Order: sequence, then structure tokens, then C-alpha cells
Amino acid sequence: MNRTVAKWFSKGTPWIWFNAGAVAISIVMVVGLLLILAVNGLGHFWPKDVMRVTYNPPVTSGEMIPGELIGEYIESEQVSSVQLSSSGIPVDVTQELYERQLMKFGNRDLTGTDFGWVLSDYLSEVSNPPSIVALERREWGNFYGFLDAINESGEPVFTQSGSEEIWMEFTSRLENVLSTYEEIFDIEKNEIGSINYEVELLRLRERRLQLNGEDNNTNLLEIEASRQVLNSQFSDLQVELDSLYEEIERDSAVFIAANGQQIEIPLAEIVRAYQPNSMGWIAKLGVYFDKLGEFLSDEPREANTEGGIFPAIFGTVVMVLLMSVFVTPLGVIAAVYLREYAQQGFLTRAIRIAVNNLAGVPSIVYGVFGLGFFVYIIGGEIDQAFYPEALPAPTFGTPGLLWASLTLALLTVPVVIVATEEGLARIPRSVREGSLALGATKLETTWRVVLPMASPAMMTGLILAIARAAGEVAPLMLVGVVKLAPSLPVDGNYPYIHLDQKFMHLGFHIYDVGFQSPNVEAARPLVFATALLLVVVIALLNFSAVLLRNHLREKYKALDV
Repeated sequence: MNRTVAKWFSKGTPWIWFNAGAVAISIVMVVGLLLILAVNGLGHFWPKDVMRVTYNPPVTSGEMIPGELIGEYIESEQVSSVQLSSSGIPVDVTQELYERQLMKFGNRDLTGTDFGWVLSDYLSEVSNPPSIVALERREWGNFYGFLDAINESGEPVFTQSGSEEIWMEFTSRLENVLSTYEEIFDIEKNEIGSINYEVELLRLRERRLQLNGEDNNTNLLEIEASRQVLNSQFSDLQVELDSLYEEIERDSAVFIAANGQQIEIPLAEIVRAYQPNSMGWIAKLGVYFDKLGEFLSDEPREANTEGGIFPAIFGTVVMVLLMSVFVTPLGVIAAVYLREYAQQGFLTRAIRIAVNNLAGVPSIVYGVFGLGFFVYIIGGEIDQAFYPEALPAPTFGTPGLLWASLTLALLTVPVVIVATEEGLARIPRSVREGSLALGATKLETTWRVVLPMASPAMMTGLILAIARAAGEVAPLMLVGVVKLAPSLPVDGNYPYIHLDQKFMHLGFHIYDVGFQSPNVEAARPLVFATALLLVVVIALLNFSAVLLRNHLREKYKALDV
């Protein structure tokens, strides 16, 4: 028996099973993590049924709101009577456990809070009226109530409370308001935004003429003529905006909330309206994908707890692409020099040790270095040399997209150097000697033979760099990322890519929503959804690089690299 076990160990079979088990556990953990993110994040967009209940606790205390409640069921948990009693809530201590439910009441402008805990034992008359309306608003979060009337210019025009006709009229008017709101948004952000950009350029041009002593009447009159044209265009757009605002502010709706509270809500403040209790699965799927599409393509609102995160997605992708453009040539050039040109000795070994140690430096240190060197020194010198007319307001002497990309390139360059060196070391010496024997120079051999053969290893380094850089947050907080930057760093204004602008990032967005939001319960599902999206974005970026690496590997497979 002992001989059999010894033979089994000598063959290494236990270690094979141990490695297989470790891999299986890792896969299960990764899949489990993704499932947790998906269930908690994607489930947030499903239009849940809205309950109307009567809540009668023995004594009002804390968040225990008596009377009629209207809201969504979120979750429930078991809590001990001792814990409730110690919180000042009168309960029967002989009953060991109580069930309490977390409900989303919405109507923050009426109740002062979005969420609250209620004890299930004191709930009664639970129902799901089909005429309850759920509203998503631009401010004050969700609203739940019954549609009572529609007003036009302050006067009621439809008062058939709870009828199908008033709901159809309401949805029709809301569609018109939303369409008009899109026109207003387009005019304000694009057309007026372009005019404001041109006006600022004229101001800077005038200031430049003053600094250069060229502010003569001819030049100033030319600038003033251009300014007058822009002001005329702005006035025309302002007249159009006033007309559109008057149109969308005309209609409003009267709703009845819990406990008979009446509130009038302008249709211009409503983003989406639906009756979840009367909707089937197909209708709910339509609302679900509509909300999911808004999350992926719209701008955030309500302190980042509502709306979308498209600026964060865009900022993350653009920053990673710029970082890749910077880090790849820097890492490859350094690796080629160390492997192909540098004399192998103590100094070269010391440099390699230093490069390896750089990979272990905390990322916040790179952020501090980027802020001091890139932003304050290089950016400040660029402003003095090329943008003196904008001073004292900084142009590049402030955190922005360019400096964030360079900081992350510096952070990830050791990974690219090490991976590229490994690829260069695998290339047979006979290949280099054959190229030199045919008359090629050292540079031609490196450029036409060695680098193409090492390109899969270079792509491996880039993949690892992308995986690390896309998830970094600490250094970005110092060199360019902000809580809210709805304007994208790429637009239709020259020079089209604005590397000096601050930007949003998915990793920082997760931190901000999860730890800085004043509405924790509303922010929690968005943390899961954004984390899942960040994983997906990183996976797509890596998958694109993997496809390119596999193509290069197949291309040079015959060389057995």
C-alpha cells in the first residue's frame, strides 16, 4: 500500500489534481462574481410592481411611517426583537425574530426619503392597483401615485381620474414634451455650445493680439464683426429656445400620492412614465431595454444615482486607447535596446531589476509624480509657451486626459518591457545571423525580422497593460478624472480631440456612487451595474488585443516563435 502511494506521488498525480482543482475553484469564483454583478446590477432596470399597503405600527419611531404607503418592494431580512427594541421601536420581546422589508417609496420631495424599513407584522391591505403610475423624474427621483388630472397652462383639461383615456392623453402629451426636450438639448449643447466655443476663441485671439502688440483697429474690427455675427446667431437660437421652453412648460399633471397627498408635476420634469402593475412581460421587457439603453447612452443625473454613464464609458475607452498609443512604442524601444543593443553587464542587469521593481510601486505614487511632473512642470511650460493668452486660467497646466494617459503609460510600461524582452529572447540567434549574412544592417534586421517575430509577445504585454490600466482609480483622481464631466473630450469643435479636458472614468464612478453618494440605497444597484460594465469593457479591449495577437502568431507560426 505504501509503495503504491509512493509511486502515485512520484508520478506527480496529486499535484495535477491539485492544480486542476485550483483552476476549477478560480473559474467558479470568477463566474460567481459575474453572476452576482449581473443579478444585482441588471435586475435594477426591471420595472417592478408597485404596492399600496396600510402600515400601522404601535408607535411611530425612526423610519416607521404610519398610514398608507405606496412603493416598490426591494428586499426583506430577519432582525431580532432585541435589536429593534434597542433602537427604540416598541415590539414584543417574547417574539425572537421579526421580518422587516425595505421599500422604495420614491416621492422624496414629499416624504424626504426614498427608502424605508417597515415591519411585515404591521402591514395590511396589501394590493397592486393597476392604475398606479411610476414616474422617473429629472430631479427628486422616482414618484409613485395615481394620475388625477392633466392641466394645460394651469387649467385642468382632463379630469377623468384613473381612466384609460386620461392615461392615453397623458402619454401622448409626454411623448411630445420629450421630443421637444430633445430639440432643446440639441440646441443648447451643440449649436449654442459651438457658438460659445467660437466666442471664447475670439476672446483668446483678441488677448493674443494685445500681448503681441498687434491690437490695431483693423484686427479688432475684424474680431468684433465676427463676434456680432455669433451674437446674432445666438439671439436667433435664444428666441427659438424661449418658444420651445414655453411649449414644454405648458402641460402638467396632477397626481395623488400616499395618504391622499396631491402634487402637480410639470411634464418637462418627467423622463419616463409607466403603469407597472398593468403591464405584461412583453411591455416590461420594452421598458427594461429602454432603461438599460438609457444607462448605456445617456448622461448621469441626480448625483450620478440616475440616468446613464456614457461619458464614463467613453472616457475609459479613450484613455485606455491613448495609453496604449503611448506605452507600446516606449516599452518596445526600451526592450529592444536592453536586449539587442545594450552591452550585457552589471548596468543592464541593474536596469532590468529597476524595471521589475517599478511594477511593484503603488499606483498612487505614479499619480503624485504625474501631477507634479506632467501637470505642473510640463503642462505649465506648455501654457507659458503656447497659451499665454489664456493665463492665468490653465490649459494644459491642469489635470486632463493627456496627463492621465501618460501617467498610466508610465505605470504600465514595465509590463510591456518585460513581455517584449521575453519575446525577443525566444527568437533564435540563427535568424538574426541569417539576416545579417544576407546583407541586412542591424537596424534592418531588428525592424524587418526581429520585431515582427516578437509582435505576439508585444501584444501580450499590451494586453496586460490594458487590464491593469483600465481598472486603476487612485492615480486618476490626481491627474484628470472628475465626478461629473458630461461634455466628451471628442466633439465637432477644432481640434476635435481635446486632450486638455477632464473626463469621467468607470472605476472612479464606482467609487463615487458607492462611497460618496448621499442616497446609498439608490446607488447600490448602480455600483453592481457599473462594475459589471467595467469588466465587460476591459474584456472587450483585451479580446480585441488577443485577436490581433493570435493573427500575428499565426502569421509568424512558420518561424516557430
